[in-house]
Amino acid sequence: MTSSLPTLLLDLDGTLVDPAPGIIGSVRHALASLGHEPPPFEALHWVIGPPLRESFPRLMGDDAAVEAAVAAYRAVYSKTGLYEATPYPGVREALAAFKARGARLFVCTSKPRPFALRVLEHFGFSPFFDAVYGADLDGRFDDKAELLAHLLRHEKIAPETACMIGDRKFDIGAAKASGVRSVGVLWGYGGAAELRAAGADALCAAPGELAGVVAELFA
Repeated sequence: MTSSLPTLLLDLDGTLVDPAPGIIGSVRHALASLGHEPPPFEALHWVIGPPLRESFPRLMGDDAAVEAAVAAYRAVYSKTGLYEATPYPGVREALAAFKARGARLFVCTSKPRPFALRVLEHFGFSPFFDAVYGADLDGRFDDKAELLAHLLRHEKIAPETACMIGDRKFDIGAAKASGVRSVGVLWGYGGAAELRAAGADALCAAPGELAGVVAELFA
């Protein structure tokens, strides 16, 4: 085992899998069930990343109905939506290569942990990870900075030895808040401009390049 390898903290949606059909479809279902006209599918890619309790007020303009919207979303997402995703090509190979070299890997996602566990198991990613950290169903750890800080404390990981890998500004901001280096991935939903503005330490264009980008960041 190579002890000098950084500990990798990986986002799930937009980083390991493309979850657009399941997440966006479930959001549109929730809006329609509460009497709101859902925006077109193509206009909702921004909901991939932030917590639902932040997204629904923007969509409905009615904070009082947020918990009802979250419940309506989960009613369909928990049955079918979480499986309506596609692993990004090359991600499995990248994880296997890190694991083979002795790296510790953790999932750090704003998705509720019970759903994250099912997604990872369904797509065969579970064996790569030492543990999975996600939000609680009641909203605890919806804030990714709080979740990442909790992960570091619980696993006794020194921030300078860790690297957060994700596709949105929430991943980069959480890393910066804890003094963790970060890699913004360009195959997800944030894009280079968002990730640079958030302060990503490096950008990665494809999963096959991830090992090199991380190695350079910790050289």
